[in-house]
Parts: sequence; C-alpha cells; structure tokens
Amino acid sequence: MKKLLPGRRGVLRGALAAAAANTMKLPATQAQQAAEVRWSAGTEMPKTKAPPNATDCHFHIYDASFPIAPYATLKPPPASVDDYHALQRRIGTTRCVVILPSTYGTDNSHYMALLPQLGGKDRARMVGVVNTSVTDQTLRQMHDAGVRGIRFNLSPPGATTIDMIEQLAKRIEPMGWHCQINMPADQIVAAQEVFMRVPGRLVFDHLAHAPDVNGPAYQLIRRLIDKGNTWVKLSGAYGDTKSGPPQYADRLAVAQGYAKAAPDRVVWGSDWPHPSEPADKKPDDAVLFDLLAVWVPDQAARHKVLVENPARLYDFPAG
Repeated sequence: MKKLLPGRRGVLRGALAAAAANTMKLPATQAQQAAEVRWSAGTEMPKTKAPPNATDCHFHIYDASFPIAPYATLKPPPASVDDYHALQRRIGTTRCVVILPSTYGTDNSHYMALLPQLGGKDRARMVGVVNTSVTDQTLRQMHDAGVRGIRFNLSPPGATTIDMIEQLAKRIEPMGWHCQINMPADQIVAAQEVFMRVPGRLVFDHLAHAPDVNGPAYQLIRRLIDKGNTWVKLSGAYGDTKSGPPQYADRLAVAQGYAKAAPDRVVWGSDWPHPSEPADKKPDDAVLFDLLAVWVPDQAARHKVLVENPARLYDFPAG
C-alpha cells in the first residue's frame, strides 16, 4: 500500500472532518424522525429515562379490519402496532398492556392475535372485555393468550353493566385476574357498595377520574385502597384537567395522593392513541411520561410504578 503524501494527508483529514461535521448533524434529524409518533403531539424525547422493563399499562390499537360493536360510540381512526412501537421507541418503555376498547365490544380474538406482535409472553399482556355469558373454556383460552384482567368501561354504557362485576370477579379471581373500572367519578361514588363487596383486585383507570382530593370520589378510592385490593392507574392526566398541559397542575395532588397511599399498587399508562381527544389536540406523550417524575419524584418509587408493580399485577416474568 502506498503511503499518503503529507499534502494528501491534509486533504484527507479535511475531508474526514467535513464528513464528521455533516454526520454530527444527522442524529438530531434521525432522532426527531424517530420521535414522530402518530396520534401524539411533539417530537422531543422525554427528559426522564425509562428503566429496563418499564411498562405502559394502558393503550389501544385500532384497525379498520376489526368488526365494530353495533353499540360503539367511539370509532377512532387506525392506530397500528407499528405506530405503537414508534411510541415505545420515543418514551423508552418495553413492556406493554393493551386494553380492549369499547369500540370492539366483547370480541377479544383480534386483540389476542396482536399479542405476539406486541412482544409476546415476556413483554405483552392484555385486558379484555367479557359479559356473564363467557364460558370457563374461553376464559382459560384468554389466559393462555396473555389476558390478565377484564375491563368494565361504563362510560358510556356498552358491553357490560355494573351488575356484572361481582359475578365475573368471583370467576376470574382464581386465575389472578383483576376487574378494571372506567367510570365517571360520580358513577363510581354511586356504585360504592358494589366496589366494597367485590372480591379480588380492582384497578381504576385514569386516576379514577377524581377531580380533587377533597371530593367523594377520591375519598372513596382511598377507602378502597386501605381495604387492600385496589390499584390505580396514574394515567389520563388530560381527561379531567382544567389547568391543562404541560403541568396538568390540578391533577398533581390526586396523583401524588394515590402514589403515597399505595406505592405498591399504582401503575402508569400512556392511554395512546388518546381516543377521547380530537386529532388536532392530542397530548404530547413525552410530557405525559415526564409528568410521572413529578407525581412520583423518588426514583426507587418510580421504578416500582413502571416495573415492579406491573410485573405483579400483569404476571410478567421476574427480572
């Protein structure tokens, strides 16, 4: 090999330096492109670093090929598994729990088929929807697929009713499943006697929609938490806020109250693709993820919320 002459070395060094300078500009552009997620505002990455096995415990997939329930009122545009993987790359979560929305009624089959694409038995779980006609065989099939809970989305009414909760809770408790509840705060309070009687685990979506720490909804959830079987999702900050982003200041006391009362029974969820929000008013998922560091400022406690608590609730592998 010929040795490069001094002049050529200088030229080559200059060319390499110019190439390096151009290359240094690329990662920002590439990072920005990687952070662009459908149905999510903003493109910046979160300031908070997600730990290994961080879990998003609440999101949905929408597919035009899935049959829509005849009574469905919420019919969002498509939000695919690939779109969701883009969200994971942006915020840093690797485990996930997909929630069957009211759009698809009690048809769990298409969602169960998504679980291998979402990460399989090591990284993906599902919460389905059933009514009292479900057979034990179907419940076992759902469990084998990765389902670990059933949702009662009673806002608006659809596939399930409040009267079904106790009966179904008794049937799923031996499998270690939970009943997930999504209801307006006033309806939660109206049904408090039911929730006090329910055996097994209860999980309330989106801060249980409690508007503040002084109201009856928050006080009821605190009593249920003290009872020992109730969990709360630190999610949906935008759903009941009046102060709005980026701080969602009026949700702070509620979220911190739950996190302090039950540090081992709170989990976090993105609620992507934010189906309740108009297409031009989607929240910024990096802001929502960073909000958890405000609600749960202690890093060890936040690790519980993102990793340890979901592993117990949704039966993820240890470690």
